[in-house]
Parts: sequence; C-alpha cells; structure tokens
Amino acid sequence: MARTRNEMLAARIAETGWSQPRVAAAMLRVAQEAGATELYGISRSHIAMWVQGTRPSGRAPHILCETLTRKLGRPITPTDIGLELTQAPGGSSEWSVDTLTMLGELGSDELDMLHRRKMLTSAAYSVAALALPGTSWWEKAPVHARKRPPASARTVTMADIDDIRQTTAFYSARDQQRGGGAGRSALVAHLSLEAAPLLSARFPNEQTRVDLHSAVAEMTYLAGWTAFDASEHRAAQRYFTLAVKLAAEAGDGPLAGHVLRAMAHQAVDLGHPQQALDLSAASMEPTRYGKASWREKALLGIVHARALAASGDRSGTLAAISRAERDLGRAAGDAPTRVGFFAEASLAHETACALRDLGDTRDAEIHFQRSVATRRRQLYTRTHSVTLGYLATVQVRQGRLDEACHTWTQALDAMTDVHSGRARDVIVRMQRDLSPVRRRGGRSVTELGNRAQEMLRTIG
Repeated sequence: MARTRNEMLAARIAETGWSQPRVAAAMLRVAQEAGATELYGISRSHIAMWVQGTRPSGRAPHILCETLTRKLGRPITPTDIGLELTQAPGGSSEWSVDTLTMLGELGSDELDMLHRRKMLTSAAYSVAALALPGTSWWEKAPVHARKRPPASARTVTMADIDDIRQTTAFYSARDQQRGGGAGRSALVAHLSLEAAPLLSARFPNEQTRVDLHSAVAEMTYLAGWTAFDASEHRAAQRYFTLAVKLAAEAGDGPLAGHVLRAMAHQAVDLGHPQQALDLSAASMEPTRYGKASWREKALLGIVHARALAASGDRSGTLAAISRAERDLGRAAGDAPTRVGFFAEASLAHETACALRDLGDTRDAEIHFQRSVATRRRQLYTRTHSVTLGYLATVQVRQGRLDEACHTWTQALDAMTDVHSGRARDVIVRMQRDLSPVRRRGGRSVTELGNRAQEMLRTIG
C-alpha cells in the first residue's frame, strides 16, 4: 500500500527552518533527557521516512512534538504533525487536573518505574508545561482544596504532619550527602503510600489542613528534586508542578516560590533561558519572595540571577547577585528547614555559575573557590563534588590544565558513594574538556580519563 506524504509534519519542519539532520540532532537531545535509549540512533533517514508517510512508533511522536515545541515556541501536538495519537501526559493542562488524582497517578507510575525499572509513560521534559496559570487559578486553589470532600474516615493529627516533616528532613539530608539516586525509591513510596492519602482524610480545623498541604508539598518537592538530581527530568517536572499546586492549595506563597525557583534552576540547566526567567520572575513576586525569610529570599534571588545570566542580561545579573548577598547578610534563625542548607557556600556556588554563564571565568573561579573553602563537605558531599567539577572546568578554560586535573581528581574523590545525575554530568563534561588536550596532557590526563570512565559505571 502506497504511503501518503505527511504534509503537516513537512510544514512544521519547514517552519523551524531546520534541515532534516538538524531535526534529528535536536530530537536526539530531547530523547537523551527522557532516557529514551531506543531513539539514540535517530538520524536524517528517520525524519525523511516520517515525512514520506511512515508512522513513528513508541515514544517517538511525543519526543518529536516536544522538539518542535521548543523550536517554534508554542505547543505542538501529535495532531499538529499529522499523527492522531493521544498526547503524552503533561502540558499546561496539568494545572487543571485534580491535584490528588495527579499525585496518585504519578506515585503509581513512579513506583512501577523504580521497582520494575520501566520508564514513565510521559515522554520528555515539556517546555509547554512550564507555562504558569493566571491569577484567578492561584486565588481559587485554596478555596477548591477547602471544598474537597473527605474520602476517608481518618482524622489528620499534628503527629501525622510531624511525621511527614521529619521524613522529609531525613531524605533531604540524605540527598545533600549522597545524591538524588540514594533513597529515592523509599522517599517516593512514603509519599505515595503514607503522606498523599492523608490529603483525602478529615481535618479538625483549617490550620491542620493548611499545615498538611504544606508538609506534603515539601515532600513532593523533595521527590522532584531527587528526580532532578538523578537526571529524570520529566518526573522532576511533574513533581515540581504538583508541589506548586499543593503549596497554592495551602496558600503558602514562600513555599510556592521555593518550588518555582527549583523549576527555574532545572530550566537553566536544560538550556531554556526564557522559561527559566519566567519561572524565577514568578518566584520573586510579592506573595512569594515578599513573604519569605531572608535566607529564602537570597535563594530565590540568586537563582533569578542565574536565569538572567542564561538570558544574557549582564547588568540584571549583577544587580540580582548583589541583592541576594544583602538578603543572606540579613538572615538569622527564622528560615524554614528547607533552606537550612543555603549559606555562604551555596551563594558562592550559584554566583559562580551565573558569572561563568556570562563568560567571566576568572571571577567565577574566585567564587567557586570560596564555595569549596566554606562548604561543610561532610553534610553536602554531592554539591561539593559538583562545585569542584565546575571549578576545574573554568580552570581548564583559562589554559591551566595541571590545576584543572588536580581539581578534577578532588571532585572524583568526593564522588565516592554519591549517586547523582548531576555528578555524572560533571564527569561527562570533564571527558569532553580533556579530549582536545589529551595528547599534551601526558600520563596524568590519561590516568584521570581512565578513572573517570570507571566511575561512570557506578555513579548514576
């Protein structure tokens, strides 16, 4: 049977201005984010066949849609490219899905993935899903939550809420020390099987409802953060969205800002500067930044600086850095537990990243060095190892190969027993930076490269 040329797909590709090899290369990047290993061999010939009428199978249609969405700046569905399939879960519609339904479905998907090593049904990190709802949505969220009828005869107590908070604190400390891959399945199980069901129980008063929603929101945020650190970006995005929804239902502006800051951080890391800027700007609104503790204000502000740097706004970046420094200087003991980690070392690390992204490698090095010198590395081993990796990168960019190799060696030493996708990314970046200088680096570079290759087998 003769195939019919897919004119809709051809038109969308023509709109991007990309050649078919460029489409394949962009699609490969999205597939790598999603861990869609079956698409790692994507090439021009696949794109050509799809345009000629062959129908892509599995996750390919959704990966292709996300690729085109990012380039064209608007949501592209399978129907828009001549493929009448059910759209992957996600997109801006997630804001209108019932919070408890979404939390239950994601928890079930996650447990299946973690226990049976299956991929989530959603395809990839979605740029379209980063579009935030309007003002009325935020106003209605707590009202809707108050009206939600209980589905259980159980009554929530402060002991239940304290248990969630203590469990979150435990796994947060574990994440900081050993990375998002350590203990993640246990955290997800506790969230799905113990914490989430309480949202359907009865509340003796409004304050208990608010406190429970905030506590579950923080645990949900942590599940997202551990997924982010494990490079499971779509799962992280969905957890972050859920955490924002729960924080909104609690009327907890600072917590919503905290999660929006994390979403902006993720967007920066994945190369979406405009979306990162939009998210970080939302975190800086008066109902969020304005009501936060000084320590949390500093955290929100420095991630805003990073988004400004990613978008190329030098003056805005420097102003945001200065404000974050002032905010942290005012911090005392009033901060919630979730920002207890954010001190001088963390501010220096994020400042260095912003300066690096502006091209200021020398100033970035100074701040990375300050972060290394001031961090309590036994408590924050994962971030310490990543900071060392970033420091080595700016050193090698300045032509100081020997110093960079020494710093990379320290980074690898610190990564022992760390299970983190971001730490893994440091090693991959190190291999890329070493590649052009391997011949002149001699034996030390060769040995470092061999050790890095060995660590890649165990760290992720």
